[in-house]
Amino acid sequence: MNTDHDATNAYQSLVETLGHDDPRWAFGTGVEDVEAEITSPVPDGVDAADLAAYCLMLGDDALICSHRLSEWVTNAPELEEEVALANIALDLLGQARVLLARAGRVEGRERDEDALAYLRTEPEFRNVALAELPDERDFARAIARLLLFSTWRLALLQRLLGSRDPVVAAVAGKGVKELAYHRDHAARWTLRLGDGTPESHRRMQAALDAVWPYAEELYRTSEVERRLADAGVAVDPARTREEVDAVLDEVLTRATLTRPAVPPAGPINGQGGRQGLHTEYLGQVLAELQSLARQHPGATW
Repeated sequence: MNTDHDATNAYQSLVETLGHDDPRWAFGTGVEDVEAEITSPVPDGVDAADLAAYCLMLGDDALICSHRLSEWVTNAPELEEEVALANIALDLLGQARVLLARAGRVEGRERDEDALAYLRTEPEFRNVALAELPDERDFARAIARLLLFSTWRLALLQRLLGSRDPVVAAVAGKGVKELAYHRDHAARWTLRLGDGTPESHRRMQAALDAVWPYAEELYRTSEVERRLADAGVAVDPARTREEVDAVLDEVLTRATLTRPAVPPAGPINGQGGRQGLHTEYLGQVLAELQSLARQHPGATW
């Protein structure tokens, strides 16, 4: 890459503005000193394998949901919405990059963020099923998923601000601001569609009915989360339920929508996304997400 100054080069200007040595960090992370944060030692008394697994959980949630949102680029109902969804996807991608880099550093297997994003198989991913669900080009479905996901993740990150792991705390510090916008954006569309025309109301209710079975998994606590919560690094996701329910009930009531009364999906033999058991949709996501990296291993730009 030519490093000579070029005032017309927008990419170079972004790099110089943010002042990172590695230009790839110019987008999306928002962490001031990325390398210093990621190389921080594992907190005393914390198992490194548990911390790596937890960073994968949070990072995979953000990565897969980001990819699903990016599918709306060139497909959103209006240009302004296309830009909004793309920006939300970039926010989540920034969170994913830091968390995957931290996981790779802590696990000690010489895997960087790219290797973890592009070279793992389905059972190695630790995201919740809600993140991987397809929208089938149904905008209401995308909004319903974003409403659930952002409301839950915001409640989670707010509780992670005091995490003993500096990377998790740093991601939470930036993430709460981003997730507050994501939740607000989804809530506004839910109100607009739910309290709109009879047709928009019907489709928004149908979208909620479709994604709601996957909400229960958000509150299931894995053994890794339980151990790290005791160590002051993680949060028991079950503790977010009351807050998330209160927010969702308020939004749905104002939108004249009904809280779905549907049975939860999974788990199967006690396992779900946190244990590497996924829906058939994750394979479709990875086929697209990983195709270029697998066809051209080691390629740079």
